[in-house]
Amino acid sequence: MPPPPNPPILPVMLKALRLLLPALVPSWKFFDVIAPSPRIEFALGPAPEAAPGVWQEFRPRPARLPPLAMLGRLFWNPRWNETLFLVSCAERLVDQPTAHSEDEIFRRIAAELARAPDAAGLAPWLWFRLVFIRREGGDLVRETLFTAPPRRRADLVAP
Repeated sequence: MPPPPNPPILPVMLKALRLLLPALVPSWKFFDVIAPSPRIEFALGPAPEAAPGVWQEFRPRPARLPPLAMLGRLFWNPRWNETLFLVSCAERLVDQPTAHSEDEIFRRIAAELARAPDAAGLAPWLWFRLVFIRREGGDLVRETLFTAPPRRRADLVAP
């Protein structure tokens, strides 16, 4: 008895693609609300009672990304995954504040500052705030919705 004929490859591939496509290209229905994403800004200062220094955006997005880098980030981008986690923590802090979310943001900022070449010369106290940017008409409006009390950087970085 001859073996059964192989099914045509094209219908099999189309069926597999139809099953895989929703996982590769998520639907916008996934998001219940499209809202401004918080920007995390940090500042350093000499003492907790002093005014914080210049506010800087934590992990700003690059103004331009080469196509090859974009392609690579589709497959491997742990730093962006961590940044998305921090955005989730920031959104949680605004909606339902938890000490865990605040701790995570402080720890990640302090760890990144500790890796800086001039880390020893940085001020010892760290602040962060959450800034939401939205468009009203033709203008961009910045609104600070949360400012964390300062913490000593040395207490945040694991030895």
